[in-house]
Amino acid sequence: MKPDRTIFQKSHIFFAAFFLLMLAGFWLTYFTKISDQENYRMHVHGVTLILWCTLLISQAYLIRIKRYALHKRLGKLSYVIVPLIAFTTIDLYKYRLSELTILSTRDYLFTASVLIALLTFLIFYGLAIYYKNKPAIHARYIICTVFPMFTAVFDRIIDSYFPFLLPYFPDVEGPVAQAFGLTLGDICLFALCIWDWRSHKRIYVFPIALIIHLIYHFSVLYFYKFEFWRSFCNWFFHL
Repeated sequence: MKPDRTIFQKSHIFFAAFFLLMLAGFWLTYFTKISDQENYRMHVHGVTLILWCTLLISQAYLIRIKRYALHKRLGKLSYVIVPLIAFTTIDLYKYRLSELTILSTRDYLFTASVLIALLTFLIFYGLAIYYKNKPAIHARYIICTVFPMFTAVFDRIIDSYFPFLLPYFPDVEGPVAQAFGLTLGDICLFALCIWDWRSHKRIYVFPIALIIHLIYHFSVLYFYKFEFWRSFCNWFFHL
């Protein structure tokens, strides 16, 4: 099936599947412990992400049933939800850092996993909005917004349900399970590059997204070794 037709007709299935994986990933660490959370931050962050996933599914389904006008009106909600995702992500992570007295090597790595994932998400979303009047490109970048979230979802799935796999991951003061989500995102984007090229000879969407995602991948696994990143993390820590 051609990419355009598949994206417009079936992307709601992809978004729904990701949403179910997100629920599974956070089920044991959040949903079964809602009353045990320290404060409102986790709840607000969780609600905004649930709203985002719900919006992705509903928007994709509206395209499938050709409700284009409603799709455009509902899409304006993203102008509120996405800034809330950015704010709650930074606010929650900053709160967690406030519990520390000094940053460890693993904290430098995890800061890249959180903040550069957020930056990657915002870049993909920004590109999607920039191309909102070009549906084929817009839809592709919207799909890409899911990939930076793979690390948060799959490292929790592995930690909660498949802990026996943890020794096989790179070790930086503990297993770096984020490597799975990062690699899976790379593979998905690479496959989408090939699919789009073979069908449309299109090289200006998924290949760009793959390059951005590879930079994100590199940042998580290696930035902690560089002084510029340690300096940034310490600056962020002391804000």
